[in-house]
Amino acid sequence: MGLIVQKYGGTSVGDPERIRRVAGRLLRTQHEGHQVIAVVSAMAGVTDNLLKLARQVSDAPSEREMDVLLATGEQTTIALMAMAIEAMGGRAASLTGAQAGIATDGAHTRARIANITPDEVRRMLQRGNIVIVAGFQGQSRDGRITTLGRGGSDLTAIAMAAAVRADLCQIFTDVDGVFTCDPRVVPSAVKIPEISYDEMLEMASSGSKVMQSRSVEFAKKFGVRFEVRNSMNDNPGTLVLEEQPGMESVVIRGVSLERNQAKVTLRDVPDTPGVASEVFTAVAAAGIVIDVIVQNVSARDTTDISFTLSALDLPKAEAALAPVIAGFGGDTRMTTQAGIAKLSVVGIGMRSHSGVAARMFAALAAARINIQMISTSEIKVAVTVEETQVEEAARVVHKAFGLDGR
Repeated sequence: MGLIVQKYGGTSVGDPERIRRVAGRLLRTQHEGHQVIAVVSAMAGVTDNLLKLARQVSDAPSEREMDVLLATGEQTTIALMAMAIEAMGGRAASLTGAQAGIATDGAHTRARIANITPDEVRRMLQRGNIVIVAGFQGQSRDGRITTLGRGGSDLTAIAMAAAVRADLCQIFTDVDGVFTCDPRVVPSAVKIPEISYDEMLEMASSGSKVMQSRSVEFAKKFGVRFEVRNSMNDNPGTLVLEEQPGMESVVIRGVSLERNQAKVTLRDVPDTPGVASEVFTAVAAAGIVIDVIVQNVSARDTTDISFTLSALDLPKAEAALAPVIAGFGGDTRMTTQAGIAKLSVVGIGMRSHSGVAARMFAALAAARINIQMISTSEIKVAVTVEETQVEEAARVVHKAFGLDGR
C-alpha cells in the first residue's frame, strides 16, 4: 500500500464532467490499495474572472484582499471534488491550504512555503478519506491567507509529497508529459520518458510551461520524484528524478522557446567599479527579473551593458534606469528593443560532449536566422533571436540535434 499525491490543474477540473472524471480516477487509485491526496487548482477561467471582478470594484486592490479573493477559486474546486467522490460512494475530506498545515511567509500574491505540518491530512487519511487539498494557497504565521503565485498548485503538490513522504507524486495536466519541444511549434516533437531535475529546471526557466520552476527546485531539494502526465488518458507520462547513469548519453534532451522578451542596452557606460552594481540594483528594486546579461569589452574607458527581460517589464525598467543614466552623465544612453525571443537547447550530455554550440549556430546560420545574444550554462546554450523567427529556429535546431520523432 502506497501513499500517492496527485495534482490536477485548472483544465483537468474545468467543468462538472471533468471533475467527476477526476473523482473517478482518484477512487480507482484508492481501490488499488493506495492512500490518496489530491491537490487541485481553480477551475479553468475562474481565477481570471475573479481578477476581472476585482478590477471592477477597485483600480488598486490591496494584495492582502487579492489573496483572500483568489484563494476562493481553489476552495470551490475542493468542495465540488469531495462532493463528486461522495456521490460515487467514496469518502472524501476537503482542506484549505491553512487546514492542511501549509505555512508561508507573509509575501502576498507570491508567498513562499515556510513549512508544512500535515497532521490533519494524516488524520483524514487514517479515517479512509481521499484528502482534497486546495493548491496555490497557505497561511502566514499571523493567520493571513496567502497565495503562492503562478503555478503555485504544482508547488503545493510537490511540497505536500515531501512533507508526507509520499511514494509518488503525479502532476496531471492537459498534455501527455514533457516533450522535446512544444508540439504546437514542432509537430515532430516526442515525449521524453524521463528527465533529470536539472534538465527540467532549465527547460522550465527557458520557456517550457509544463512545470513551474520553483516546484522543480523544491522537488530537487527534497528528492521528490514526480511524474507529469495527462489527466484525460491513462498513458504513461514523463518521470522527473535525480540524474541516473547513462543519462549523459543523450546530448540534448529538449528545445525550449520563450516569446515576448525585450532587450535593454546601456551604451557608453563608465567602465569603473560599482557601475554594474548600480544598474542592476535599480532593476532589482523595481521587482524586475532579468535573464541574459552581456557586457562588451571596454573601449575608451566606457562599455556597453545589455540584458533581456519580459517585454511587460520594459516600461518599469526604463523608468528605473532613467535616474541612474542621468547620474552617470557623459554620453551614456539607453536603447531598447522589443519583439525578441529566447531559444534554448538543454541536456546534461553537454558536460561530456563537445560541439553543441557549434551545431546549434550552424543550423541557425543555414536558416539565415541572426543571433543577437548568447548565454550558456553547464547544461544549456541559449540565444536570442527575432520573435518572428523563433518558431523556425526551434524547428531547425530540433532537427539538427536529431530530436524529430518522424
